[in-house]
Amino acid sequence: MLTKTFPFLSIVVLLFSMVVFMLATPPLLVLKHDTPVDGRFIRGLFNFYYIGVMTIAAVGAAGCVLIGQRALALAMGGLVVVVFGIRRWVISNMDRLRDAMTRGESMALPRFRRLHMAGMLLNVVQLGAVAWVMTRLAA
Repeated sequence: MLTKTFPFLSIVVLLFSMVVFMLATPPLLVLKHDTPVDGRFIRGLFNFYYIGVMTIAAVGAAGCVLIGQRALALAMGGLVVVVFGIRRWVISNMDRLRDAMTRGESMALPRFRRLHMAGMLLNVVQLGAVAWVMTRLAA
């Protein structure tokens, strides 16, 4: 019973958190991104998402290892590594662009908006890949 329930619940929690974030970020595009508060909020939201996905996937991977679901555990562990890399790239670039906006660099604001949109696009692609892979492995 646990060998079927735990992987299913792990996938559901993972996909739910990803979908909630995917639906929460597009409305933030109405922000002008021109104040430090806007940039800090968006950066914090992305960081929270990445840490949440890594935590959920790591717990799911550990649980799957314990119940013998090695393929699913490997997929979730791989997700942790991929999200770690994406987080490092997105957050460091957001920090760099926020500093540039504070210094008054004219191109920093449009670049921050593009990075925000690129981060959202990465998350949609990630969600699709996770949904496809996890449902195939859990079957």
